[in-house]
Amino acid sequence: MRKYTLDANLFFNMEADLGLGEKTEEVVTQLASMGKKLKTSKKAEFFMPPRVVDEFLSFFDDKGQPFIKDFLSVITVQSPDLGKLAFPAQTFYKLVDDIRLRSYKGLNIGEEEIEKAGRLMMGKKELATKEFQIQIGEVIKKFRARYRQATRFGFLDSLADLDLITLTKELGGILVSTDEGVIGWGRVFGVKEAPPEVWKKQLDDLLAES
Repeated sequence: MRKYTLDANLFFNMEADLGLGEKTEEVVTQLASMGKKLKTSKKAEFFMPPRVVDEFLSFFDDKGQPFIKDFLSVITVQSPDLGKLAFPAQTFYKLVDDIRLRSYKGLNIGEEEIEKAGRLMMGKKELATKEFQIQIGEVIKKFRARYRQATRFGFLDSLADLDLITLTKELGGILVSTDEGVIGWGRVFGVKEAPPEVWKKQLDDLLAES
């Protein structure tokens, strides 16, 4: 039986074009139907760590909707057993080195944007609070965007991301995500993956074998 660990972004990143629907509810409903059939025929099973389930639910105002309950009834919610997992030291050296590099990039960006803010305010008289916020607002906005790009894009920026990878490793399963950071670090940790754009084809083929 194949074991797929699912990332929450699969249901909300419509640009991924999974072929499972054009709206989140359609994707969730179709995966619930396919997951139920695959689990019954013992062809495949869907897993999600609790933190990822929490992320999934956070996107809905009404978490008790029938299609959500149907989906969660098919999913196996499981945390990775961190006490049993072991990874090569090389993996953690790479992780720490990436953190150090991103921190340095973030520091440089901060310095650049502070300098820009200083130049923007040079020669200007003392401003009222509201006018000052308007003047400096664009600098802050740009800083936030650049800092986020440098420190978070392509990285593991949550425990939920790490849960996905470690659970996949523990299960000997297959990771399904549209997050470049999760995919990239999944490769570093040596887990199997299913490209989202062909994942539905895999599921259809398994259902055809049932």
